[in-house]
Amino acid sequence: MLESNHPRDNAREMRFYINILTTYFPDLDPPYDTYYQQILEQVELAEELGWECFMFNEHHFLGYGGLVANPAVLLGAAAARTSKIRLGPCIAILPLRHPLHSAEDYAMVDAISGGRLEFGIGSGNTEIDYKVFGVSRENDRQRLREAIDVISKTWANERISHTGQFWSFDELTVYPRPIQQPSPPIWVAGTSAQGLGWAGRQGYHIMTVGHPHPPEKVRPGVEAWKQGLMTSGYDLKTKHCQFHVRTHVSERSANARSIAMAAIKRYDEISRIGRRSLTASPEDYDWNMMLATGRNNYGNPDECITNIENARKNYYFDTLTTTFNFGGIPHVEILKSMRLFAKAVMPAFRP
Repeated sequence: MLESNHPRDNAREMRFYINILTTYFPDLDPPYDTYYQQILEQVELAEELGWECFMFNEHHFLGYGGLVANPAVLLGAAAARTSKIRLGPCIAILPLRHPLHSAEDYAMVDAISGGRLEFGIGSGNTEIDYKVFGVSRENDRQRLREAIDVISKTWANERISHTGQFWSFDELTVYPRPIQQPSPPIWVAGTSAQGLGWAGRQGYHIMTVGHPHPPEKVRPGVEAWKQGLMTSGYDLKTKHCQFHVRTHVSERSANARSIAMAAIKRYDEISRIGRRSLTASPEDYDWNMMLATGRNNYGNPDECITNIENARKNYYFDTLTTTFNFGGIPHVEILKSMRLFAKAVMPAFRP
C-alpha cells in the first residue's frame, strides 16, 4: 500500500480523468481545423485506454484556454465519436452567461452522449472575461450559486419560474432535460474554504489544481469541503475530489524531462499574457520541489508513479486528472505519452 497522509485515499481505487486547457502556439500547433481533430483523436484514445472522463476548460480571448470558449460545442463533437467515456467542462464559467443558456447547452451534451455528462462549474480566474461581457466580478460567487440553483431546478422539473438577485423569468419549459435525473454529477472548482465548504454542503464533488497552489494553500479548502459534506449528512465515500496535474511520460527519463520542461515553460509563459497568473516566475521556479510535492508529473514510468505518490502525500484526492496536451507538445508525443501512462503507470494505482 502506498504511503499517504490521507489513509482514506488509499482505501479507495484511484480514478483517472483527463483534461485539456488549450495553450495555442501558432508556430508550434497546427491550423485550427487540424488542432480540433487532434483533440478529438485524443478523446477517442482516452476512451480506448481506460480513462473514465475527459474534460475541457473554458476560457476566452486569450491563447491560454481561449480555443474552447464554449466547452459544450467540443463536448458534443466528442460525444458523437465515443460511447463510454464520460465528458464534461472543467469548468463552465456560469456567472458569464444566463443560466438557461447553460442549462440548454449542457442538457444537450448529456442527451447526445447518452447520459455521460460530468458538469464542472466555477467562476473562472480571468478578469478579461468579465470585463468584455460586462459582468461584475464583485458578486461572481453569488452569481455562480444562483446560476447552479436555476440550472438544477430546470433540469429536475418539467416547468419552473425564477425570481432572483440576477435573473428572473416566468414559468417555462427548457428543452431538452438531461438523461441523468435529477442532474448529472456536479463538480465545483476552487481553492478557498468558503467556496469549497459551500460545495460540500450542497453535496457536490470538487476539483483542485496542483501547479499554481502549494499543498498548504489547498488543504484548508478541501477540509472545509469534507466538513460541509458531513454537516449536510453526505457520505464522503460517495463524493470525489479531483487533482489536476500536467503529465508527460516517456521510456527515457531524459526525453520526458526535455519535452515536459520546455512545455511547462511555454504553458506558464502564455498563462501570464493578458491575465494574472499564480505560477512562479522563471527565475524563482523550483523544478525539484514541484516534482517532490507532486505538482508536476513527468519522467519515465517509475518516476511518474513516484510523482503521483508524492502528490498523494501532500494533497487529498481520489481522482487524478492528467493533462497531456499542454505547452505545444506535438500530437504524436501526446498520444505516445497517453499510451505509456495507461500501460505502465495506471496499473500501479488500480487493483
